[in-house]
This record gives sequence, structure tokens and C-alpha cells, in this order.
Amino acid sequence: MSETPDEQPTTEESADADDLTHTTDDGDVQMVDVGDKPDSDRRAVAVGEIRLQPSTIEAIRDDGIGKGDVLATARVGAIQAVKHTWETIPMCHQIPITNVDTDFSLAEDRIELQVAVETTGKTGCEMEALEGVTTGLNVVWDMVKAVEKDEDGQYPDTGIENVRVLAKEKQRA
Repeated sequence: MSETPDEQPTTEESADADDLTHTTDDGDVQMVDVGDKPDSDRRAVAVGEIRLQPSTIEAIRDDGIGKGDVLATARVGAIQAVKHTWETIPMCHQIPITNVDTDFSLAEDRIELQVAVETTGKTGCEMEALEGVTTGLNVVWDMVKAVEKDEDGQYPDTGIENVRVLAKEKQRA
């Protein structure tokens, strides 16, 4: 799937405040009307990572976290977030999710989560992919916070980083 070139705004167009689609002429916030757009097969992929102590990564690998299977729980959280994006992002359309893929990669001191979302409809699914990544990583943090805290109850080695959209694809349905 690939996006048609005529849908990519130029730098000049994207910088023009008169072309903002989420505001009215009076500056009021509005949902974009996508009713006249044709349905398209759409896919978006987002990625992010959580930085953790190496001992925490090892405990995750060994299924040694007291709250349970960290990655299985984070996978469920990511998928749930994708399905509920329209409830948490103002002006985001409720879209029919046709598929969600999650992929975790464990390194010595971090876990990367990649979420791919697919839909067939009138608007893209980048926000859904981003919501899946951020919520999935938040679930990891929640599951491991007891072992990540230092003696003062702080998280000096823990951080969610580098959340971004890797790909956005569109093809006529």
C-alpha cells in the first residue's frame, strides 16, 4: 500500500493556518468531515521503547515479575488502547480496526514495542498505532515498577522514549 502523492501537503501548505482542518473559520475546534472521502485500505506502524535496568529485563525474560507475564499483559493493553483511541484523542474518528500486530524486542536495557494497525475506511490509523505503543509501554512500566524503583521510591533508570510513526500506507479499497 502506498499513499497517493496528491494527498501529501507541501511545506507551504502544511504551514498555512488557513488550511487547518480541525478548526472552523472562527477558530473553534471541530472534527474533520471525512464523509465524502472514499474508503481506503490503511496501515500505520508506530514504535517506541522503555528503558529499564538490565536486571528488570532479565526478570521479564525469566517470567520473574510478581505481577505476571509482562509482555502478554502489555500486548493486551496495546490492543485495547488501539481499539479505544477515539475515546481518548479529541476529534479522532472511531474507525473499524481490522488488524493489530504487536512486536516486542528485548535488548540488554530496553524493550522496543512496534504496533501495526490496519483499517479500511476514510481516515488513517496513525493515532491508533501511537496509542498502542504508548499504552503498551505504560503497561510494561506498571508491571515492573516494584523492581525499577530505587531506595527513595524513584525511577532514575526508567523512561519511555523515541515514540514515533515509522510508516503510514494507503491504498484504494
